[in-house]
Amino acid sequence: MVEKSQMSGLWPALYDPFRSLGARVAEMLAPASDASGGEDAYTITMELPGVSEEDIEVNVDAGVITVKGEKKSGREETGDTWFFTERQYGSFTRSFRLPADAVQDQVEGHMKDGVLTITVPRKRPEPQGGKKKVEIRRG
Repeated sequence: MVEKSQMSGLWPALYDPFRSLGARVAEMLAPASDASGGEDAYTITMELPGVSEEDIEVNVDAGVITVKGEKKSGREETGDTWFFTERQYGSFTRSFRLPADAVQDQVEGHMKDGVLTITVPRKRPEPQGGKKKVEIRRG
């Protein structure tokens, strides 16, 4: 458990902006994503260049879709008198809360050209029937 002590003075005021710095940095480095809703389904797209399908995991639990993945890429170049290597590694996690009308057991994922597209069907509202007479009871 982390406890914040209430202290007066100059130092606590200077320290406060840095308290959530780690969360802000992680949010900035997370893959770019878009979420939208249509008549038939919700769609989530995430840009994941350099991440293979085998390194991505999509789970649905209690109305939340969680996408986890890891980027592992590298390149090496060699010349007569030089050697260059570049590697990019890192993991990410993004979560999206689903609306109440989402059909969680029919979620589908598709990866193409470094873009992951997740489709979540929507429940169709029950058609309202015609006129219905309501019986009134006594007591």
